[in-house]
Amino acid sequence: MPDRPANDPPRLLPGFLLLVAAAVPVAYALEGNSHPVSLALAVLATFLATALWLGERRAMKVLLTWSAESLEGSAPVLAGAAGEVGARLERALRQREMQRHAEAEQLAQFLSAIEALPSGLLLIDADDGIQWLNPAAADHFGLDMARDLGHALTNLVRAPSFVMHLQASGGHNELVMPNPRGDATLSVLVRPYGGTMRLVLSQDITERERTDAMRRDFVANVSHEIRSPLTVLVGFVDSMAQLPLSAAERERALAVMRQQADRMQTLVTDLLALAQIEGAPRPSAEHWVDVESLMRRLQTDIVASDDSQHTVVVTSSGGGSLSGIESELFSAFWNLASNALRYTPAGGEVRVSWLLQLDGGGEFCVCDTGPGIAREHIPRLTERFYRVDTSRSRATGGTGLGLAIVKHVVQRHGGELLITSEVGKGSQFRIRLPARRVRPAPAPVQPAPAGTRP
Repeated sequence: MPDRPANDPPRLLPGFLLLVAAAVPVAYALEGNSHPVSLALAVLATFLATALWLGERRAMKVLLTWSAESLEGSAPVLAGAAGEVGARLERALRQREMQRHAEAEQLAQFLSAIEALPSGLLLIDADDGIQWLNPAAADHFGLDMARDLGHALTNLVRAPSFVMHLQASGGHNELVMPNPRGDATLSVLVRPYGGTMRLVLSQDITERERTDAMRRDFVANVSHEIRSPLTVLVGFVDSMAQLPLSAAERERALAVMRQQADRMQTLVTDLLALAQIEGAPRPSAEHWVDVESLMRRLQTDIVASDDSQHTVVVTSSGGGSLSGIESELFSAFWNLASNALRYTPAGGEVRVSWLLQLDGGGEFCVCDTGPGIAREHIPRLTERFYRVDTSRSRATGGTGLGLAIVKHVVQRHGGELLITSEVGKGSQFRIRLPARRVRPAPAPVQPAPAGTRP
């Protein structure tokens, strides 16, 4: 007997009803009961069972046709059991579609979040083929997000240390390597997942490496700056304890010891000032400092410290007020002025000025006729402990922190430090402050002419 086709509707219930309906008149005939009404009811039951069976068969065919083709759109409107099955099937399909749409949205959001990460992320298979990567990874390794998909990562990034790290699956060790362009330092981690897949994480640590190097240099420089005067002090202490010195020799030794002690004290003071400036909150814009008062105080300190060794000219044009911290602003102005006095030979000229700018800002300027600074040194002048001439700086009492303090003060007040210099002609240091930090002096009130009434 051939198998019933898959799309042939089930016939158990209608067939059973048809069998019952057909058996009724037969039973009546066998019993000799031939009443017309009974026979009519039997015939009617047979007709209804046949109609039910044919209707269900057609409805099931329509439903099966819809389900076999695409299940798109609404289910066909049918009566009876086929209609109920269609409605339930349509409801289940709609729920599954909504769930699939929600999952697709969650996946899209997840991928968007990964793409926005500053860290690089690559998914590679057992053959090192790139299955997926985010923009940060493409930038770190110099890859093309579309063109390089499917290609072996080891064919695109050929650094031997990276290839060995990738083949060893990284373990828990971090690989530090330059990026392919050579302009950044990367930290790379490799983690296996999903059996044969591997996850490659990369992070740009250029700034961290630079900060670590600066910290190491800072500690080394501080140690060196303190060790030098301490060595002198210890030497003189030993000499005074072990050798019979005359009064003149003792006085000379004490003078040198005092000089070295003052040098260490100045160094510690500058270090504390720099630490305080770096850790303090941004200056408030509500506190205003009178420029004329600041310039008069600066002139007094310049004259007192210079002892008439230079020609000093201090001018202020426009006056006004500055928004910020008075002690920090004076410290920046004084550092520039004292540097000019320290490095300009006796008899030279130092000009200190304040000028309001056309854009509403202000400029503090210090010009000198000193030896000048070579162009290659200018970008590094604001680094801590950087000196153009180490021996001359120490001989004049400099700590190498003055311009670093100036730079931090200026940045905290939203300004910029500009340096120009020419060897043999002198230097110019300018602090430019933005208009939001400068308030011009109020215009003077003109007296009313005599004989006029207010």
